[in-house]
Amino acid sequence: MVYFKSIIAATIALIGASQAFTPNASNPAAKKVELARAKVQNEYLNLADGMKMVAGGAQAEEYYEGVRIGPPPDLPSLLLHNRIVYIGMPLVPAVTELVIAELLYLNYESTTDPITMYINSSGTTTATGQQVGFETEAFAIADVMKYVRPPVHTVALGQAFGAAAMLLSQGKRGKRSSLPNATIMLNQPRSQSQGQASDIAIKAREVVHNRKTMCNLIATGCQKPLNVVESDCQRTKYLQPHEAVEYGLIDRVLESESSLPVKPSFITQMN
Repeated sequence: MVYFKSIIAATIALIGASQAFTPNASNPAAKKVELARAKVQNEYLNLADGMKMVAGGAQAEEYYEGVRIGPPPDLPSLLLHNRIVYIGMPLVPAVTELVIAELLYLNYESTTDPITMYINSSGTTTATGQQVGFETEAFAIADVMKYVRPPVHTVALGQAFGAAAMLLSQGKRGKRSSLPNATIMLNQPRSQSQGQASDIAIKAREVVHNRKTMCNLIATGCQKPLNVVESDCQRTKYLQPHEAVEYGLIDRVLESESSLPVKPSFITQMN
């Protein structure tokens, strides 16, 4: 850094000297001096720009007529800008980390504007039923949904199975929705424990506890007796959107664009 500063100081001195020497048109060296002066000034500006990049990282964003010049933002950033959280994968730790981070950020950004959560997830299992996550991932998201101040509107699309159906029911009452062709499924947590009998017994107790917690959350969201929900979750129970409304899992089925919970601002600006 000291080396660059010394170069800049010498460059400034050289520019001053060249400006002090102002030959007239009859001087044959005038043109050469002007060319040398321009070259030194350009090199100085380039060096100063390089110093800015080294000291401060990326340069400030450029704007033309009020519009930012640069690469377009990625799609998740556009969704987040419009307070939309999308769950499109099974509830594995990486998905949980991202969803919770987005909820906390949106809570910091505004404590009153609603958050819309779109859910298209098979829960803690894959579509084939293979266990890929833990129910505690869903519990963490459900807790943060209740923790943040803005109301969370939930929308099911595609599928909302198991723990994802539980998250669907945890949205703000009256603002839980589903698209017409979504499928919602209730089931109970699965255990694929292996090892010694004592370890399996410990894991089984944990699975029973998680099952009770899951059923409690669903019963609270649906305003149904706990024993009814536990009975329904003993076997796989599929619900079509209108059946989910009758069950109390959601409040309405979105049939048209006008009933969508939020219209992204960048779409409005394009109209």
